[in-house]
Order: sequence, then C-alpha cells, then structure tokens
Amino acid sequence: MPMTSNTLNVGMVGTSWWADAMHLPALDSHPNARTLAICGRNRENAQKMADIWKIPGVYTDYRDMIDNADLDAIVISTPNDSHYPITMAAFEAGLHVLCEKPIAMTYGHAREMADLAQRKNLKTLVPFTYSFMPTARYLKELIDSGYLGAPYHLNMRYYSGYAREGDYIWRLDRKVAGSGVVGDLGSHFIYLAEWFYGEIRAITCRLTSIVPRPPVDPQGEPYDLLDDSCLLTAEFANGAVGMIHCTALCYEGTPFGQTHHMDFHGSGGTLYSYTDWDRIQQVKGARAGQGMPRELPIPEHIWGEARRDTVHNTYRDMFRREDFMIRGFINGILDDSDLMPNFQQGARIQRLISAAVKSHETSSRVEVESITE
Repeated sequence: MPMTSNTLNVGMVGTSWWADAMHLPALDSHPNARTLAICGRNRENAQKMADIWKIPGVYTDYRDMIDNADLDAIVISTPNDSHYPITMAAFEAGLHVLCEKPIAMTYGHAREMADLAQRKNLKTLVPFTYSFMPTARYLKELIDSGYLGAPYHLNMRYYSGYAREGDYIWRLDRKVAGSGVVGDLGSHFIYLAEWFYGEIRAITCRLTSIVPRPPVDPQGEPYDLLDDSCLLTAEFANGAVGMIHCTALCYEGTPFGQTHHMDFHGSGGTLYSYTDWDRIQQVKGARAGQGMPRELPIPEHIWGEARRDTVHNTYRDMFRREDFMIRGFINGILDDSDLMPNFQQGARIQRLISAAVKSHETSSRVEVESITE
C-alpha cells in the first residue's frame, strides 16, 4: 500500500566514501526524504558524517538504530558480510531496504532475503549503478526495439585499477567479501548482460589473482585471497553467447580510474558503446548492409536534466537530480510503484556469481539452475 505520509524517514548504515558521495547527497536532495539516523562501527566517523549531512541520530549498532530511530527504510552501504544480517533485521522490523551489491555472500542467503521481502510486501532496490547511465539505457532501448535483430553475441569489458598497488583490500578477502572482482565489478556487467539479452543458462569462468598481496589482514590475521580479475563466458537461453571481462588491474588514466567497453552483434546489425569516464559516453551502431558504424546520439528523453560535459557530472546528476536509484527508491515506496532492480534480481545475480565461482573452482561449465545455495 502507498505510504500515508508524504515524507519518508530513512536510516543510513555505513560511513564509507560511497555513502558520502552517492547515497547521502541523493537523500539530501529529495524533497520527501529525511535522513534521521546514521550507523557506523566507528562512532567518531559516524558523527563526522552526521555533522556534514545534518543527521540527528548517530548509532554504532544497526539493531539499536532499527529499533529506536523511527524509520521507514534503510540504506545499507557496508561490506558484503554484513548485508544479510542487517537486511533481515530491517525486514523483521517492517523496513524497506536498499542494499549494495552483491546483496549476500551466498545465493541461499540472497534468495532468503528476496523471499522475506516479498512475503512482507516490502520495497527493495539493488543499485546496479551503471544500468541507470544514459549509454546503458539507450542500448537497452535500441536492443529492445530490434536494432540488433536476433542477438548473436556480446563482449563487455570493465577495466578498473583499484587493485594495482598490491595492498590489502577487503573486497578481495573471502571472509568479508564472499567473492572478488567477479562479484564486485562483475555483478554490474552480469546484470547488464541479462538485462540486454535475457536469461543466462550456463557460465564458464576463469578467476585470477595476479598481483601479490600481504598474507595477513590489517588485524594480522591470515585470509583467503580472492580474484583481482575475471573472464567469463555466458550462454544465453536465446542461443546467444557472451564474453565478460572484469579486472581491477588496468591503468586507464581517467579521472574515475576506469573505462567501459561493450560490443553487441546480431542478425540485424551491430552496436558499440564506449565510456572513458572522462568526457566520452558514446553509442555507435550499424544496421546490416547500411555501411560502417556511426554515432547514435543519445536522445533527450534519456539525458533528462543531467549535465553532459563530463561523465562524472552525468553520473552525479543521474542520482542527485533524476529519479534513479536512491531517489527512485524513495518514490517507489511513497507511491507503491515497482522498483527495479529489486532483491529478486539481486538474488538472481548472486546465483550467477556463484555459478562463475563454481566454474572456476571445478574447471567446468556450470548450468545456472544447478546452483541452489
């Protein structure tokens, strides 16, 4: 049912740079959202964030915040190992949840989270951020309109450099992250691949840990090092095949430290997309028999009010001015509209991540339906 009030009380769990740069600005800019509480393990850090964003409640225990802060919804921006317990506590309290990806450490937990949200009729959102960007939404529009005809294959590359230095990174620690780059960067492009081409039925994957790292975490404890690069092949139910390459070891030299490359081919034509995370966010295409690929300008209805001078400004505006992700989450709760991607999609992507990890561990092709936990 729609909310009886036109204002939503929100709690923020997590005090990372991402919460500060992405979630809290979007909440602050929404006229119908109030951030009443923030929770972080380090009270000093939580208080600093609260002071910046004028948040009245500061907590170090998410259970205390859920029980006492008079919330309608929470945003979870914490390491992966905490997503499941925080989410389940929030659902039991009747709160709507936006949770960062991957939403759980295992498919079994992700499925449990999605099922409980559905039973309690609670709104959920998983921020597969790049699906909201203009290039991705235009590609989706073109593919759905039949530009490619019958899809044959795709090739998607996510090149980032955050793991080049060889230091300890919690995202590469199995006990904290659950999966490495395949879950961190790969989840974004796996989601996009299914969004563009439909259901993936089987995966073959190779994960690598190339750069040497300290054998112990910051507390001096040994840990299981995860992949800093992944290369997977996807077989789609419609007969298409795809290659997804994600790595955190590339020097790209752009302000955001990454680049995105996407190629799509089908019976009716070809599409290319390139985003340099500086000034280029581009889609090109060619219909079969009609010459070389040419730029396909992104339509005005997709740009909206977002700036186009730099990719980062577009990125900021899509989530602070346009009604995507956090702002869409707030709107969906208030007007009882469907949200995508929700926890059903989040659990689906966790299943695909688990299939990729199993493929690597067994050196075999894995049917996605074989993943049950």
